[in-house]
Amino acid sequence: MKSFYPLMFCLLLAQTGRSQPTEHSLQSPDGKLEIVFTQKEVSPGKRQMTYRVDYQKKPVILESGLGVQIDNHVFEHAMAHKVTTPPGTLGVNWCDNLIIKNVVRTSKDTTWKPVYGERSQIRDHYNQLDIQLQKEDSPDYELHVSFRAYDSGIAFRYFFPEHPKGLYYRVMAENSEFTLPAETKAWYTAWAQGAYQKLPLADWSETSERPLTLALPNGLYASLAEAGLTDYALTKFKLSPGKPNTMITSMYESADLMSDVGTPWRVVMVAERPGKLLENNDILLNLNPPATVVNTDWIKPGKMMREVTLTTEGAMACIDFAAAHNLQYILFDWKWYGPAFTFHSDARQVVAPIDMPKVIAYGSTKNVGVILYVNLQALYKQMDQLFPLYKKWGVKGVKFGFVEVGSHRWMTWLTETKRKALENNLLVNIHDEYRPTGTSRTYPNVMTQEGIRGNEEFPDATHNTILPFTRYLAGAGDYTICYYDKRLKNTHAHQLAMNVISYSPLQSVFWYDKPALYNGEPEIEFFEKVPTVWDDTRVIHDALGEYVTIARRSGADWFVGTITNNDGRTLKLPLDFLPKGKSYTAHIYSDDPTVMTKTQVRVSTKAVKAGQSLDMSLLPRGGQAVWLTPTN
Repeated sequence: MKSFYPLMFCLLLAQTGRSQPTEHSLQSPDGKLEIVFTQKEVSPGKRQMTYRVDYQKKPVILESGLGVQIDNHVFEHAMAHKVTTPPGTLGVNWCDNLIIKNVVRTSKDTTWKPVYGERSQIRDHYNQLDIQLQKEDSPDYELHVSFRAYDSGIAFRYFFPEHPKGLYYRVMAENSEFTLPAETKAWYTAWAQGAYQKLPLADWSETSERPLTLALPNGLYASLAEAGLTDYALTKFKLSPGKPNTMITSMYESADLMSDVGTPWRVVMVAERPGKLLENNDILLNLNPPATVVNTDWIKPGKMMREVTLTTEGAMACIDFAAAHNLQYILFDWKWYGPAFTFHSDARQVVAPIDMPKVIAYGSTKNVGVILYVNLQALYKQMDQLFPLYKKWGVKGVKFGFVEVGSHRWMTWLTETKRKALENNLLVNIHDEYRPTGTSRTYPNVMTQEGIRGNEEFPDATHNTILPFTRYLAGAGDYTICYYDKRLKNTHAHQLAMNVISYSPLQSVFWYDKPALYNGEPEIEFFEKVPTVWDDTRVIHDALGEYVTIARRSGADWFVGTITNNDGRTLKLPLDFLPKGKSYTAHIYSDDPTVMTKTQVRVSTKAVKAGQSLDMSLLPRGGQAVWLTPTN
């Protein structure tokens, strides 16, 4: 019998109060960002929570409502003794009739070293404001609203402290508003692997994926994101039906929680240019707890080639090619254990003509590991047997296929699956609709994930110039880079540059390719040299939707990727990121139709140093890759 009693929605719209509002403000460490929390009494006993965000006095989020809709069930200790709670006492509306019990301010400034990342050190520096509220007539019932202000953006979440009688919460909706200045434009996509459209905040056909990047009319850029999604339903953004230029959080479904517990963080990244959004995307990692695993020596980033024949012979050739070109892994994709979309397939058994022990042993002699694809059906049915078995086999990782995302049940299941893979020393690549929320800090074995329109769909060049400032704000994306496939819409130098543009600690390369397609093209040297994780990341050009240049450092070497959209153009690459006084050799990989290879990429070198620049002439849908190494 259903024992939940629906409560009223929190009133979210800011109205003219009958009494003076109660305000509490919070600034970022550099003083540029400010959050203002307000509680207004709009009628006797009716208090509403709102917030706003400014950057150097420019509005980012106008006054917007805060609130959650709760069904709750009180589990008293007495219930274990068959003592029932009368109907009518089960409901508590957390948003109406709240009073501020306490306001707590804290600050933090630490630096931590990730197992891998887009930079080798991450600063976690913020000021925090906790608004502790309670029911006026039931002081045991509390709701905390926590705000954090970083130099790169703000974040907030709702937190339910432990109740002395024990509380079980059903969060029906999380109705946090984001009201933007009029004329704001959004880079909208309705699904994780969708294409992007630049749209006003009106007439969307569906909810929007996150991160949702915005261009404000005052020249600022913002991106709305989610952090710390592990035990909750996925939340996207929908347009408010009654408030212009306003989005509301849209949960996939309700979430059942036990206090004490907090919701995921809602994040508003803010920057003066799109490139700063990417340079500061560590905010999502900082909003997740550290990893508890002690030994991470086995977590090794690298490049991965897919073995497409599913044969022992093909695997041996793939391992030889990988070893010759500094690729660290090969992947057996779906069907190696049978049809993937049925519970009848057994992922403990090799069905394809692959001598798996022989392949794994041969790969070990060449320092090339094997990663296995496993679809949701087999993961769900056999996970507790598969992961220890694969560890025994010597498999290095698992690619999760067609995972279910959205519901509280499946998001919690996925978190548990990450944890069990971590316990068995298995790397993880999550494919299809899943997008990260910074949880790789807690589960560093999760090297990458899809949730991106990559080379499986062969997007055009314009799409690729949007990705760094939308999807890649959330973290690693498995773009599945191809090189020789005839379906490519972009040039080969563009594809080389994508190895830098696309951050993925487990980088899939040669996705639809075979070793036999290689004919000694000299630019393959770039695949050999480019790493997948970085000590520093700089965005040089950030004309969103037009052209992009990203420079990343590994040790003393720098790797630079530049791509243009469907239009050709000439650009200058300033080398100001190089240390002064040091000479470098620039290995330049550029499109050139006069080069007599099937890929038509010219490889040239040039002596350079800081303060100089490189001229780039980019073909339509083209690009350029550069490897800069100190001159001996």
